Amino acid sequence: MHPVIGVTVYDGLSRSGLPIAALNIAYINAIRQAGGSPILLPNQLGEEEWRDIYPLLNGIMFTGGGDIRTELFEGISHPKVDEVDDERDSLELSLLRQVSQDGKPFLGICRGCQAVNVAFGGDLYTHIPDQLANALRHDCYPDLPRNFIAHSVRVEESSKSRSIFGERILQVNSLHHQGIKKLAPGLKAVGFSPDRLIEAVEIPGHPFGIAVQWHPEWLTDQKPMQRLFSAFVEASSG
Repeated sequence: MHPVIGVTVYDGLSRSGLPIAALNIAYINAIRQAGGSPILLPNQLGEEEWRDIYPLLNGIMFTGGGDIRTELFEGISHPKVDEVDDERDSLELSLLRQVSQDGKPFLGICRGCQAVNVAFGGDLYTHIPDQLANALRHDCYPDLPRNFIAHSVRVEESSKSRSIFGERILQVNSLHHQGIKKLAPGLKAVGFSPDRLIEAVEIPGHPFGIAVQWHPEWLTDQKPMQRLFSAFVEASSG
């Protein structure tokens, strides 16, 4: 039986203007290709509802999307903060605290990486170009394709992530304007871009608690990214 992977979504509007819960299919394909069965988790789930569903999930993937409400981490307000969704913030931060406590495997991607840091008490750059000295360009989309290789990431030798990727230097895309500033207690920074922005974190001792700032679902032609999804699904099988 394939492990069941809960996948977070974003709220938007259909072409006819109707509200929808949606997800880019690249996430779904990445999980399926790794041997998992994805199930979408709508942001409207209240605590009682997600707790009913939670035992059925073998792992959870926290996907990319809009910005986290600045007040949740006492961040610096910035006019570029966009697409804030309070229901999504509430669901994801609650789920992250639960999976950390239970040891349920999880993978965070882009916003998901930022949510991991906020959930455990860290904060964010609310707009990297204005707040990180000598920053690289990290917000490459929509000017460039989603799989455009924007920069390298150095992965710490003594990390779980390094053993999964199998390589010390990764070549990644970059589709974000926010990022980790102060690392949360209990997290270990294990990946860094050339401008020293934290690009990957993990929870030491957790069966699989890893988050990356780039979008590996668009890079599944790369062996290291295939290994990331395969390791996540395998950990969720246990």
